Amino acid sequence: MVKIVENMKKNFLDLVESVKSCGSSSAKAKENGGEPNLEAEDLSSPPLSSPPKPVLSIPASRNRFRVHYKNGGCLSAGEDLPLDYESWLPKRDPKNRRRAGILLHPTSFPGPYGVGDLGPQAFQFLDWLHDAGCSLWQVLPLVPPGRRAGEEGSPYSGQDANCGNTLLISLEELVKDGLLSKEELPKPLDMDRVNFAAIADVKDPLVAEAAKRLVMSEGELKDQLQEFLKDPNVAGWLEDAAYFAAIDDTLNTFSWYEWPESLKNRHLAALEEIYQSKKEFIDIFIAQQFLFQRQWQKVRDYARTKGISIMGDMPIYVGYHSADVWANKKHFLLNRSGFPLLVSGVPPDAFSETGQLWNSPLYDWKAMEKEGFSWWIRRLRRAQNLFDEFRIDHFRGFAGFWAVPSEAKVATVGRWKVGPGKSLFDAIFRAVGEINIIAEDLGVITEDVVQLRRSTGAPGMAVLQFGFGSDAENPHLPHNHEKNQVVYTGTHDNDTVFYLCFNIPCWLFFFCGGRVVKYLGYIVEEDISWGLIQAALSSVAQTTIIPMQDILGLGSSARMNVPATQYGNWSWRIPKSKTFDSLTSEAKKLREMLLMYGRL
Repeated sequence: MVKIVENMKKNFLDLVESVKSCGSSSAKAKENGGEPNLEAEDLSSPPLSSPPKPVLSIPASRNRFRVHYKNGGCLSAGEDLPLDYESWLPKRDPKNRRRAGILLHPTSFPGPYGVGDLGPQAFQFLDWLHDAGCSLWQVLPLVPPGRRAGEEGSPYSGQDANCGNTLLISLEELVKDGLLSKEELPKPLDMDRVNFAAIADVKDPLVAEAAKRLVMSEGELKDQLQEFLKDPNVAGWLEDAAYFAAIDDTLNTFSWYEWPESLKNRHLAALEEIYQSKKEFIDIFIAQQFLFQRQWQKVRDYARTKGISIMGDMPIYVGYHSADVWANKKHFLLNRSGFPLLVSGVPPDAFSETGQLWNSPLYDWKAMEKEGFSWWIRRLRRAQNLFDEFRIDHFRGFAGFWAVPSEAKVATVGRWKVGPGKSLFDAIFRAVGEINIIAEDLGVITEDVVQLRRSTGAPGMAVLQFGFGSDAENPHLPHNHEKNQVVYTGTHDNDTVFYLCFNIPCWLFFFCGGRVVKYLGYIVEEDISWGLIQAALSSVAQTTIIPMQDILGLGSSARMNVPATQYGNWSWRIPKSKTFDSLTSEAKKLREMLLMYGRL
């Protein structure tokens, strides 16, 4: 009996020591709101600090099972857990939130002046996105579109990688700013598609006049312009862009290669002469960029109030006739006279049997690396200034790129060359910090591209339209999707889902009439657009993006771009009959799907 009492006493003393070593009691742990860490602990070692979420492991035979709290308290096996134990649920990282968005370029908005802009329709679209439950809006590049022969308004052939497209400036917003009067507004332009040349003839003079009035004014808006000029992330590229535009306006040649040597090679005396003779032009150019930035920032700020992130699009290459190349020749593969040695493109692909010849000058990656990739760092900072996140087009070019001799007529004569790889992104991350990028990894994707993308943490892409032309290993099929991925029904380079199913050659009939319906099972051909939308939303991929054309169930006339062609692209606009106020049923249907698949 005495022995039993002694054993009980010993056990009691051991328990007291255990409680002391644990620190706070369960009541104190609960009071301090500590989450538990469930793990096996060797009692000979000091208490371990707890991670944010509970972790359970099987204890070794000499260990005791304990619950540790963030505040240092702990409980031993068999003790009572706090009354709120059932609320200790795993917490989701907000960064891993499932989401969905819409791909729609601002030029495609409806509106009275022949092209979508950053006025009332932009805000109505954001309201529609919010009502539909979307938290993402993807746009194409916002740069000034190409206006020369063959460019046909392409946002991928702009004259400057950092400037904004002044055709997007809302005339109605300029009236609100007091820079234009209502009487100066043009008559509405009845255009179903964007005619960039005709619209420029109408809008350019009015935007320039508004900018001129701003330059000549005094007051708060003029003070904001001065602050804009002082921004180091703006001043670096804006001056080059302004001088380039001034010279281009003076000489009007096909490219800067034809300029006089003094201007072509940026001699200081020649640039000073341009400044003196074109000062008003330069001041107006800069003011126009400020007006674009101001209107875009209003749209972006409104998107944030609605919980919507804006995803931009960054082409990997820039056009030859651009301030980017003219002011940074040493960063590009040019000969001594400034003409490209090699140009960009891709080998034969699904869009062209002879490949695609883009004709953009290629980067001199070795020269760029010697300067710490400063050109790219500046470009990335500008992108952060415009967007919450952005897609980098042709990401595979950072691993290996297709180089074509500049005199070639087709891309098939090119060859693969080694890209900068991880060293570029290491330099960017050191200089810029964390960036939210999406890697456009379509086309010929080799193992080095996959490894580079994963090393940056960037999600890749999957396009459902590409998923049904081969076997079950096709990476675009839903069962092969990854969590860290962005899935599309189609991109701006694809035709609409509706068109593919009802207006296609025989070889594509297999796409809609066979594999898609058999694979998805729950759809009928008449509702194929929403069937693929639902498949994209149900994907394990964290992000789903749907072209607005597929939401509206439109045909091929709504296609934004046909790769490897120069004419008839980039001009689609939402039909006048499809105002955002009239799309309540589409918003409701989309929201219900987002709720079903956890993307609200």
